[in-house]
Amino acid sequence: MKVFQKSCVFGALIAILASGCADPHGRPASDSEVRAPNEIVDFNTLYGNNCAGCHGAAGHGGAAIALANPVYLSIADDATIRNIIAKGVPGTAMPAFAETAGGMLTNAQIDVISKELRSRRASRGTLETGSAPPYLTKLPGDVPRGEVAYKTYCESCHGPNGSGGSKASAITDPSFLALISDQGLRTVVIAGRPELDAPDWRGNIPGEPMTDQDITDVVAWLVSHRVPNRDQPYASNRNEHQESHDVK
Repeated sequence: MKVFQKSCVFGALIAILASGCADPHGRPASDSEVRAPNEIVDFNTLYGNNCAGCHGAAGHGGAAIALANPVYLSIADDATIRNIIAKGVPGTAMPAFAETAGGMLTNAQIDVISKELRSRRASRGTLETGSAPPYLTKLPGDVPRGEVAYKTYCESCHGPNGSGGSKASAITDPSFLALISDQGLRTVVIAGRPELDAPDWRGNIPGEPMTDQDITDVVAWLVSHRVPNRDQPYASNRNEHQESHDVK
């Protein structure tokens, strides 16, 4: 019996040693290697790390517009979306992501995000009422006409003079206008903010969509409310401080 027990123990030791030689401790598994950041080309990873914080985990909006909004995808072409990702929007919260512009994404990674945003998010049959107004406009804006268009299409939600209402926030607030570009304003008027129950250009007055001219004029009116130095929105406080300093 003792001989048999010794044989079993000896056999177990041999098995342990053999397995240890075949897979020594400390050797990483074949799938445990960490890829360099510039080698990642998985859309979900790239979007999650770089876009989701502002545009929402599934592109449904957050601090910034919803990229999964089919109206937005219908007016912004591939080149426009790629350019915004690569170069950002100066003067706003949208940074440049391209390495050539000071960001951390390669051209290949930006291609993955821009192309798959459309292929994964776009859906058909969303513009049954006709074509959306163009992303860019060639029409000049008119501030007085824009005030009239604002009262017609926007005031019921955003309040008199854009100061906010029971249904929507203030949109002539200097801080808000300092963080959004002219094109950003136009994009929101056209595409809406569905995640905030803000209608697109068709939904303010049933059966009476805004025209390209209406949108252009409303944007011109909104822009007229910007303070002179849009990167420093609190102009009145700054002027008061400067006047106090001059008196001293």
